[in-house]
Amino acid sequence: MQWYLVAALLTVLTSSQGILTTLSQSNGKYKYDYATIPFLAELFKLSVSSFFLWKESQSSSPPRMTKEWRSIRLYLVPSVIYLIHNNVQFATLTYVDPSTYQIMGNLKIVTTGILFRLVLKRKLSNLQWMAVVLLAVGTTTSQVKGCGDAPCDSLFSAPLQGYMLGILSACLSALAGVYTEYLMKKNNDSLYWQNVQLYTFGVIFNMGWLIYGDFKAGFERGPWWQRLFNGYSITTWMVVFNLGSTGLLVSWLMKYSDNIVKVYSTSMAMLLTMVLSIYLFNVRATLQLFLGIVICIISLQMYFMPVNMLVELPQTLPVTSK
Repeated sequence: MQWYLVAALLTVLTSSQGILTTLSQSNGKYKYDYATIPFLAELFKLSVSSFFLWKESQSSSPPRMTKEWRSIRLYLVPSVIYLIHNNVQFATLTYVDPSTYQIMGNLKIVTTGILFRLVLKRKLSNLQWMAVVLLAVGTTTSQVKGCGDAPCDSLFSAPLQGYMLGILSACLSALAGVYTEYLMKKNNDSLYWQNVQLYTFGVIFNMGWLIYGDFKAGFERGPWWQRLFNGYSITTWMVVFNLGSTGLLVSWLMKYSDNIVKVYSTSMAMLLTMVLSIYLFNVRATLQLFLGIVICIISLQMYFMPVNMLVELPQTLPVTSK
């Protein structure tokens, strides 16, 4: 499967993630315990990966699996980061609309570029760094709210808590992504075996988070497994499937492509999110939002297009003999 097909599918799923999560709310609140969503998503990813690993094991050439504990324990780290990120993600959407959430998520490309340089020793060209900075400018432009005829009480359209959580979510996503790419590419193990390790710890840590919530609430609502599906609707199950499927696609990109492709895929998802939010949530498309999207598209072209398609290189003059 070509990476750009996976990236396109990831764009579609990511664009609907914030919308589905918002639709699963009732009067701005979750009827269900949103901490159960990441747990069920991790369980879904573990089940799918285990099935394909079993199928792979039945083939004539068994998959390569490194089973030393010193290798397996490394998969603890992204599980902890993703646990925190998934819960911050839900908290962010209680303050901001899906379009704002999706655009703020593009800030992770800046931190990804920095971590690429520091952790993975990946070098970006000057033009690519300019594209990263341009993307940051585009996302910032999109956040500015025009005053229009109404009094301008604030330059931003969402509470400060929403922006702080959005920035935290972007940083956590970049850190988890870069570290996961490091794990996926450090050896030639089967992708499904790597996924099984990653998602096993994901299930364990998310279950631990649910148990911690019970202790914190003094078991007033009973143990978490008794209310696991309380308040769930078809939309809620779509959120679980969406989150799980997105994670599986991301792991494929981490193995066979890189983080920059992933974050640019999710950044382009804001186009679909904006259009759908206008019809579903009566979100008004401002000029600033439109300009921000145009800038992000230019950034996308600057990063991925060959240099000879962006600038006209001087032709080499023939050498004349004296």
